[in-house]
Amino acid sequence: MKLAPFLALALAACSAMHDSSTPAVSSRWFGTAKNGRPAKLWTLKCRDLEIDVTDFGATLVAVRTPDGTGRVDDVVLGFADVSGYESGDNQYFGCTTGRVCNRIAKGTFVLDGYTYHLAVNNGPNHLHGGTTRSLDKVFWDAQVVGDATTPGVRFTYRSPDGEEGYPGNLDVSVTYWLVPVPGPVSLQIAYEARTDRRTPVNLTNHAYWNLAGAGAASVLDHELTIDADGYTPTDDTLIPIGNVASVDGTALDFRQPRPIGLRLDAVASTPAMGYDHNFVLRPGSDGRIAAKLRDPHSGRWMTIRTSEPALQFYSGNWLRGQIGKGGRSYAQRSAVCLETQHYPDSVNRPMFPNTILEPGQTYSSRTLMTFGTD
Repeated sequence: MKLAPFLALALAACSAMHDSSTPAVSSRWFGTAKNGRPAKLWTLKCRDLEIDVTDFGATLVAVRTPDGTGRVDDVVLGFADVSGYESGDNQYFGCTTGRVCNRIAKGTFVLDGYTYHLAVNNGPNHLHGGTTRSLDKVFWDAQVVGDATTPGVRFTYRSPDGEEGYPGNLDVSVTYWLVPVPGPVSLQIAYEARTDRRTPVNLTNHAYWNLAGAGAASVLDHELTIDADGYTPTDDTLIPIGNVASVDGTALDFRQPRPIGLRLDAVASTPAMGYDHNFVLRPGSDGRIAAKLRDPHSGRWMTIRTSEPALQFYSGNWLRGQIGKGGRSYAQRSAVCLETQHYPDSVNRPMFPNTILEPGQTYSSRTLMTFGTD
């Protein structure tokens, strides 16, 4: 996979760092899981950006960043300890999602003449890798990497052959870096995977964002831009029907900044119950911004650059008032997900970009999120 210049430079800088403990990274106990294993939380800090990550689900727990007045807020939904992430209130908050994120039609696919059967956990379909041993529900091994100027934590996990129905042993890593690129500090999430059998792989992070602060009542006044001329229309179960349609003249046209709630009514009564759509990003490897989210009240903004061909925009339609960090309530549409990935159901759609990882090859994906203020 050819990486955009900004991704290649960030990766080269990070790869040059030797593994070390660094004062820019601290850790603490994060509660005890149901299986008796203690969870751990790492805090990474670089200038005015600070994040928390945990080994349960290789999960992004918090992102703390200042607004235009210097007030620091956590802008990611999550829980105070591992028990929240193991509870029924967790809707994939901040987790690493896979082996295959998004949906696979009817939980089946055919590969090399064999039909694989996966968990059906979203209507008639498979969603986000499964039910009990998907990547968001297991403990990962962790290692501090980088140095005081570019701190990182790398999580690694071996998903054994047959786990959640997928073929092949899959060795996967997710590294969270704080990258002091020119301008504001950025959060880079870097994924790699290798397999000993042909298998589908499509990884993403499922963070829920509210730039007014996690727990703010609504995200519908946030302005969103997505660098996409097309999207993949779906059936009533949110499985793509196979074509790419133009966003022109639809409520899905975010090529110019628009409040998320401006045309929400046009999609609120559909099976998606709002925005839950796969946007086909404009091609190119020049590192341009794939999406931008801005809160007009706090002045915070975030941009997203990625090596992935698509972005799933989800407007938090199924949030239901769960109580998260600091006792804050997460109301319906009080946060959005902007998930960089390949298209949904690609394993069953040969016309979509390929998601099959071959033995001897390395799956590689990079997403860079930059935070700033007006």
